[in-house]
Amino acid sequence: MKKEIIELIHKHETIIIHRHVRPDPDAIGSQGGLREIIKATCPEKRVLVTGVEDSEFDYLTPMDQVSDEDFRDALVIVCDTANQPRIDDDRYGLGRTLVKIDHHPEVDQYGDVSWVDTEASSTSEMIFELYETWAKEGAALTDEGARLLYAGIVGDTGRFRHPNTTDRTFAAAGKLIEFNFSRPDLYDAMYEKSLELIRMEGFVLSNAEMLPSGTAYIRLPKKKLEEFAVTASMTAGFVNAFSSIKGVKAWVFFVEEEDEVRVRLRSKGPAVNDLAARYNGGGHPMASGATCYSWEETEELLRELDALCRNYPEKE
Repeated sequence: MKKEIIELIHKHETIIIHRHVRPDPDAIGSQGGLREIIKATCPEKRVLVTGVEDSEFDYLTPMDQVSDEDFRDALVIVCDTANQPRIDDDRYGLGRTLVKIDHHPEVDQYGDVSWVDTEASSTSEMIFELYETWAKEGAALTDEGARLLYAGIVGDTGRFRHPNTTDRTFAAAGKLIEFNFSRPDLYDAMYEKSLELIRMEGFVLSNAEMLPSGTAYIRLPKKKLEEFAVTASMTAGFVNAFSSIKGVKAWVFFVEEEDEVRVRLRSKGPAVNDLAARYNGGGHPMASGATCYSWEETEELLRELDALCRNYPEKE
């Protein structure tokens, strides 16, 4: 599959790389890292990354301005996105050839070529392995590309703490840190928090609700976000704050936006990705996102999460 993708890159003059909406470090890291590899290896090709800019990830890489004309005869590669509704920039179907590269459980089979590896810790890990295969033919990886891929791996493994961290992950990370970039600077950018965010996190921890099943939750209406001068996207910075609560099995943040409620689901046991898929979302078994369109709908989702936790066996 990797060789097939490499052949497609060679055959196309323009490559446009997408990722999912509401990005995270792996989405942007894999997207930007792949761009760096292609540009360094095939400097004559035009390589663009597309998606809505998110100031939270300014430390990674900016998106390009991509016109409809750019898609003509282009190779389109979608990174880190299990289902088509979550692809950022819905012009992904305008290219000549479509490739999917992802590590999530497959929700939606799409693309002329689909490389899905659910054993990989991250799509960034997969992109690094694509590079290693291509390197046998002379492919290059820049320091900036290594920084982006390392950020993606770190982000999706929770700094190598999550169960998806494997020997493959450490092998990739070990090779990436041989490149010339500052890990301390990267960690600072990834994990530093503003005073407003710290105060918001304190509020969240003080107001967490816990059900007997081991389900924890918090509701954050727009007025509360405004009170702390925090945006909905910034709440991703402390979504794992409930992970250390004794007895918690899974938890959910309900964060109100303009016309919807963003749902952030996390788990220490029950798989939550199927639940997320039923509510306009998706993701990993232990970490997923979804969307509700009313507070009443969030109650339905919470009841389903509560049932998942009630039916999940206690740890011995």
